[in-house]
Amino acid sequence: MLKLEHIYKWVNSGGRRIFLLNDLSLHVEKGEFLSVMGPSGSGKSTLLNIIAMLDDFNEGEYYFDEEAIHELKPKKRTAIFNENIGFIFQAYHLLDDLTVYENIETPLLYKKVKSSERKALVADILDRFNIVGKKDLFPHQLSGGQQQLVGIARALIIKPKLILADEPTGNLNSKQSEEIMQLFKELNEEGVTIIQATHSESNAAYGSRTIHLLDGSVKHY
Repeated sequence: MLKLEHIYKWVNSGGRRIFLLNDLSLHVEKGEFLSVMGPSGSGKSTLLNIIAMLDDFNEGEYYFDEEAIHELKPKKRTAIFNENIGFIFQAYHLLDDLTVYENIETPLLYKKVKSSERKALVADILDRFNIVGKKDLFPHQLSGGQQQLVGIARALIIKPKLILADEPTGNLNSKQSEEIMQLFKELNEEGVTIIQATHSESNAAYGSRTIHLLDGSVKHY
């Protein structure tokens, strides 16, 4: 499904390069559930942002469903993201001036889904996440855990081919965490490809494969 070949990403600081990703290669098959582990600063979030086409890289090649992403213009990349990828951010990234309902509906507007279908899809996912009673609230009126659930609901609403999850349960209590990981497992069994970055050994164990990053590279044992 996706291939990253010899990816380098760096920032210049004080006249020298600081590598965020350093010669990183990664192949992910359709239907895999990949866990990415590593200490803070190892490149986990940078890797997810590059896979999501939200960040550029300096060198290397990236293929998504055999499309050469590194050769595409930003507009085309955005279209591929909107069609295929659900991203669950560590810091929620909810839009403050939109209600819970509107936040969840937003990706469907990008996909130009018809109004009646949008209503049905949002109603269904509000129910699934048990947040129907919160639909008219704004993000600042929610707890961290509730904001995280809204972020997850928003990512899943487009029925993405690929889910990218950056510490998806970092703000949830243990019961909510388990429910979300079970949900990921079910989605994966339905054929959705999942890549999660996590510090949690128990979350990583839900994956079919785990890779470890260190200093921006995949660490081989």
